[in-house]
Amino acid sequence: MSSPMLLTDSYKLSHRAMYPEGTERLLSNWTARGSRIPGQEKVVFFGLQYFLRKYLMEGFEGFFACFDDANAREYQDFIDAFFGPNAVGSNHIQDLQDLGYLPLEFRALPEGTRTPLRVPMFTIENTHDDFFWLTNYLETIISTTMWLPCTSATTSQRYRQILDDAALLTGSPPEFVDWQGHDFSMRGMAGLEAAQLSGAGHLLYFTGSDTLPAVNLINHYYGKGLPEGYLVASSVPASEHSVVCAGGEEGERETVLRILDVVPTGIVSNVSDTWDYWGMLTEILPSVRDHIMERDGKYVVRPDSGDPVKIIVGDPNAVIGSPEYKGSIELLWETFGGTTTATGHKLLDGHIGLIYGDSITEQRCAAIVEGLHAKEFASGNVVFGIGSYTFNYVTRDTHGFAMKATWVQIDGEGKAIYKDPKTDDGLKKSAKGRLAVLLDERGEMALINEATLKQEAASLLRPVWRDGDFIYEENFAQIRERARSHP
Repeated sequence: MSSPMLLTDSYKLSHRAMYPEGTERLLSNWTARGSRIPGQEKVVFFGLQYFLRKYLMEGFEGFFACFDDANAREYQDFIDAFFGPNAVGSNHIQDLQDLGYLPLEFRALPEGTRTPLRVPMFTIENTHDDFFWLTNYLETIISTTMWLPCTSATTSQRYRQILDDAALLTGSPPEFVDWQGHDFSMRGMAGLEAAQLSGAGHLLYFTGSDTLPAVNLINHYYGKGLPEGYLVASSVPASEHSVVCAGGEEGERETVLRILDVVPTGIVSNVSDTWDYWGMLTEILPSVRDHIMERDGKYVVRPDSGDPVKIIVGDPNAVIGSPEYKGSIELLWETFGGTTTATGHKLLDGHIGLIYGDSITEQRCAAIVEGLHAKEFASGNVVFGIGSYTFNYVTRDTHGFAMKATWVQIDGEGKAIYKDPKTDDGLKKSAKGRLAVLLDERGEMALINEATLKQEAASLLRPVWRDGDFIYEENFAQIRERARSHP
């Protein structure tokens, strides 16, 4: 099953014949209709350029390279086996191959735009009357590809806001926030493409990532015109439990020293809870303090189990004065010291740090920086490893993504179409007619239903791809700058 024409739901195959006779054009839009996240009024738009190049250009290279009826025969053989003989037909597939390109136009907002709910991120319309069926035929592959990068980018934007606010409150270096949200999610995502798309969305707002394939995706699909030496993402050498276990519990101090020797400069992270985490902070690290302080770089402690708020900030219900009561940052301060920020918050010495990457959520992230602030510690004392617990516990319905048709042309006459189910709560009510996105009196984007030609011409939805090729492309640096420039 190699044909790109089979990358869809089965019911799409029969729709072509069900449209009214004389149908020539169809306009649809991709929109986040509503959010299950309290207070979420905007969703980040990201991933269209990837979709267009991967699925509509690279994905159709073999299709249009055929000079016989191989595409139509493969399609016909598959649907005959699936639906039964002569259920759909394949002449339209041969006609598309003979045409030699995908007769579609995509109009879109700039990627990286934080888009208000119910405002379209892009529209799609056929440019050749014989292929009106192609517009919504692509709905399924668009939907399954696009919802995740938009959702993960929106999630990371919320983390970014938490950490930007905390840095301002506690005097932490604002540039360090780029590194405070680190993508640890790949192993828990629903396959490679999910990890890539989610990881790329995350990198709009942070620079730290262990998801190497996300960087490859960005370089391939968003790398054209990137400034020389531009940093998409980075990480640091780090141990795992197998490394520490191999040295044995009695040799854990020697393992720390060996890691410091193996990575003599720069940042290195070591998982620290393989056995006795509090013993690591109160016995082993004080015993190697001089090695850490003399080193040209930072040694990062990584706890990996327990309640992250209590582990980092301290447990108020523990025995007063105990390591559990003080928490990690206070214990590290007692051993390594540091400086005081302009706001009066304590910031650990640059030779020592901490990253926590197990079961971090937005709520826990906020509780940790708030707890540190209450103890007069800066938020910049900790880095958060954001994993699949965050990025994988979402669906297309988290922000109500849907692609719906709003306008059809039949025998030369345009007609506004829409859906408004009486049995629904209003979420599924669609846009209507030709669409435009304009700025309202507050400077916010607003949807214009049944737009005039003048409104469409002024719309923020601009042509980006037509008839098989890009009209306009952007690189990741431009999109990242736009994403981060929103207040």
